[in-house]
Amino acid sequence: MQLGLPTPTARPQQVTFNGVLSARSLGSLQREEAAQATARAEQARNQPVVSSLVEYVRRHWAQAKKAKDPIECEMLSAVRSRRGEYDPDKLVHIRRQGGSEIYMMVFATKARQLKALLVDILAGNGSEKPWTLTPTPSPDLPPELADQIMRSVYDEAMQSEMSGTPLSVEEMRQRMVDMKSQMHKRVQEQAQADAEQAELEVEDVLVEGGFIDALDQFVDDLAVFKTAIFKGPVVRQGRALRWVPGPDGRHVAQVSQVTKRVFERVDPFMIYPAPHATSVHDAYLFERHKLTRGDLSAMIGVESYNEDALRAVLNEHGTGGLNEWLTVDTSRIEAEGRTVNADTTMSSDTIDALQYWGSVSGKMLREWGMDEDEVPDEAKEYGVEVWLVGNWVIKATINPDPLDRRPYFTDGFSRVPGAFWHSSLFDVVRDCQDMCNSAARALANNLGIASGPQANINIDRLPQGAEMTEMYPWKIWQTTNDPMGSNSAAVSFFQPNSNANELMGVFTQFSHMADEYAGIPKYMAGLGGGAGGAGRTASGMSMMINNASRQIKSVVTSLDTHVIGPVVERTYQHLMMFNPELGLMGDLQVRARGATSMVAKESAQVRLNEFLIGTANPIDMQIVGLDGRAELLRHAVKRLDIPNPDKVVPSTSVIRERAQQQQMQMAQQQAQQAPQAGSGQELMDGAAVTDTFQPAAAP
Repeated sequence: MQLGLPTPTARPQQVTFNGVLSARSLGSLQREEAAQATARAEQARNQPVVSSLVEYVRRHWAQAKKAKDPIECEMLSAVRSRRGEYDPDKLVHIRRQGGSEIYMMVFATKARQLKALLVDILAGNGSEKPWTLTPTPSPDLPPELADQIMRSVYDEAMQSEMSGTPLSVEEMRQRMVDMKSQMHKRVQEQAQADAEQAELEVEDVLVEGGFIDALDQFVDDLAVFKTAIFKGPVVRQGRALRWVPGPDGRHVAQVSQVTKRVFERVDPFMIYPAPHATSVHDAYLFERHKLTRGDLSAMIGVESYNEDALRAVLNEHGTGGLNEWLTVDTSRIEAEGRTVNADTTMSSDTIDALQYWGSVSGKMLREWGMDEDEVPDEAKEYGVEVWLVGNWVIKATINPDPLDRRPYFTDGFSRVPGAFWHSSLFDVVRDCQDMCNSAARALANNLGIASGPQANINIDRLPQGAEMTEMYPWKIWQTTNDPMGSNSAAVSFFQPNSNANELMGVFTQFSHMADEYAGIPKYMAGLGGGAGGAGRTASGMSMMINNASRQIKSVVTSLDTHVIGPVVERTYQHLMMFNPELGLMGDLQVRARGATSMVAKESAQVRLNEFLIGTANPIDMQIVGLDGRAELLRHAVKRLDIPNPDKVVPSTSVIRERAQQQQMQMAQQQAQQAPQAGSGQELMDGAAVTDTFQPAAAP
């Protein structure tokens, strides 16, 4: 038995002449031994550092991967069910019994209906966003304005004192309250203008970063998997096509490197939370990436990436390594209907990378290579982002978020308090799906058996070589006498019973139960039938839809609370922190309005139209004014999806300018009419005097 002792380094063969070592060989030997000693010292210095961080991340990865194994099995079942396929073990039992393998797409239909409803609520017709930025109910009064109020009241009090009519304390207090109220009104108006400007900036980032596409994919995952994951904003570098003026005056295409904030849907199969995690922020989290050699090459020279580790990874992958191929990958390929072959399972063209979000001790980070400015305390735990490929840490950096948050947002169809993985739509209707499949298989088998008569043949009475495996019209059955002397028929027919009505009743019942469990009745999805009773009238149908939409409303409310609102808020804060030149204010709040739009989108439009008609009279116009009327018209025009609403309802400044022009024109007209009216009145007065004092004519 050999012990695992380190093998001593073999010394090179020494060349001697008559027992004397040559000077040339001695010098080369010394240089080689010195180089080997330096290499061993460097390896001894670096190996424990890299291994400590690698071992720490790998230990967490093993725990997260093991904890997710049962979750992955259930998600694979959901993927197969969406495609209308049985799980492999269940398919084996069905084939063992024989008969039909029909699969009813109950869950797949509900998943499509759920996505259609959520997309219609969150996206709508494109004229309204599922979120908005609004100022807080009571914006903070800037300190300079408060000082201005104090100085104004003080100056007024001094002037009153000098004039001999001093202000009382109560009068001064009232003046301060009145001025503060006026200042607050001005601050609220400015805050509203700032909110509109910030909303435009945030919307621009969301549009350029692919927010709508990522949200559409996220909703698709929400309808299938236990938990859907949304990611963003994440700063990415990429190439973009720009059009710049050319030498001949024409615009030419130019490819340039750009940095922008992007939003992504994260594949639930690629997320691995800690076993005890309840959210993406309370414990460590892994995201698994499939990278190409080009992806890794592009990281060379980028800040916070280790160039030596990247080159080592590329070199090791070139020799055929660095594949974290998991069993779930092969199963997923099969569940999605893709072909599994040797090239796929080897995955030689991709490199697996683990993105780790968690806490690491300052000592471990310093040993890896961070300086004291980044890690001032070795005993403290720091929130970090670590990229691990094989046994190489290609990136390790402190989480840039001030609150140590990760750029992930999660939600599920039916949230489970205190759990990372929730109950999916597939979990809710799974039993109904199984019962519908069982009833459909039994129905198909029964219809096949009961589709025609079956024959009972006494093979002892068939002549030699008679064909008895086929039956067709006008067939002639040749028989012999019964050797036992019985008078029974050689061939008898009977009709199996059909259980189609009972089986269809079972299928219909469980299909309706799936509607109830999912909260998406057929009439709510726009499909006919199923309403009956009160659903035959328009008002009754409206009440049924409103009642059924409460479950969908709860899903939308959860999306507003856990995804839409936080994503927009994080984007707004990202602009505040890294783009101070925009001059955005921090006293704003995000209001997600997906659930509100679901309940009151159409009714609000009706109420707005009624209000516009009701206030179209001179008395109300004096109260509302032109500015208020214009604001109401702007809200009405926005809902009509008009390309340029500003051309229909002008801005407040344009309205005021028009009003001033009209006043000036009216004043000029009155000034021109005043002299003419005066001269006419004088003539009338003179005529009256003449008529009064003119002496009477002589008789």
